[in-house]
Amino acid sequence: MSNPALPGLTGTGPTRILVVEDDEAMGALIVRGLTGEGYDITLVTNGMEALIAAAGSEFAAAAIDVMMPEMTGFEVCRHLRQHGSTLPVLLITARDAVEDRVFGLDSGADDYLTKPFAFAEFSARIRALVRRDAATPKPVLRLGALSLDTASVRASVENRPLPLSTKEFSLLRYLVSRQGEVVSRNDILQEVWGTTRHIDPTIVDQYVRYLRRKLDPVNAEITITTVRGSGYSLTARAS
Repeated sequence: MSNPALPGLTGTGPTRILVVEDDEAMGALIVRGLTGEGYDITLVTNGMEALIAAAGSEFAAAAIDVMMPEMTGFEVCRHLRQHGSTLPVLLITARDAVEDRVFGLDSGADDYLTKPFAFAEFSARIRALVRRDAATPKPVLRLGALSLDTASVRASVENRPLPLSTKEFSLLRYLVSRQGEVVSRNDILQEVWGTTRHIDPTIVDQYVRYLRRKLDPVNAEITITTVRGSGYSLTARAS
């Protein structure tokens, strides 16, 4: 099967799926099946780890088990929606009563699948969510407490305006779109400045300093890390 990578902010690498499953055997089965179809899988085993993973990385879809200790899949989904996440969610559960399915969808899930299920059906539902997500415009990027409105070129932290120059905004948008990845100075120059020719690469370092000076005092809950010899990586801090 061909790689299911789709165009979008995550670039041309494998499509990333978040799997939240506390049953070791079921988690291994799902990871093995989706990895075999070319997806890049992050597996976590509880709700808190799921929220941290969703805040720190960009996923095309999530498959979340409902019956987990401490925090149910319903609660994870509700928390994601309350904090502005549009991550497509497939809830998985052994509870097949109509009221359970309604409750799951009302919690913000996009789809609901009952156990036991055929992996072919599970995979088809994931593909449907990924296609839907890729086709949905995302004018506003959110990470941590930061929001970037790409249509109006405005940034805010918890609804408070964050003044940025056009170049600072473009740099921050690119780093957010590649969150969790290490991006080189040349990649940044090509994306933000449009060329690597006749430009001193240290200008990237200068603009990263500008961003840090503006982001750190307002507690944007994100960190721009210097990766020596490689470039920069932006991640969300767990709140």
